[in-house]
Amino acid sequence: MSHQKFQSCIAACSACAIECYHCASACLEEQDIKMLARCIKLDHDCGAICQLAVQAMASGSEFAHQICKLCAEICTACAVECEKHSHMEHCKKCAEACRKCAAECSNMGKM
Repeated sequence: MSHQKFQSCIAACSACAIECYHCASACLEEQDIKMLARCIKLDHDCGAICQLAVQAMASGSEFAHQICKLCAEICTACAVECEKHSHMEHCKKCAEACRKCAAECSNMGKM
């Protein structure tokens, strides 16, 4: 299984991980961190699963499809949470990256 056919999904997962970790850090700089607790937790979960998905696809793992399916679910949950705080630019950008990644990973899960 060649990783070339996964390039757009790998790119979306990489971009999403970066936005998630940035969002988590930016949330920690906000006034009401307690209100953003779930957002920060999901950012970390999402960033981690995105990185795992990249590794799985790049290495041709036999579990890449299952990992991408789970990644899509976590990305969607993270997007929904970040959209609650979309008045903050970092949450808005994170939600957009998560939505794109969820779409790419959903397509992977169907292959």
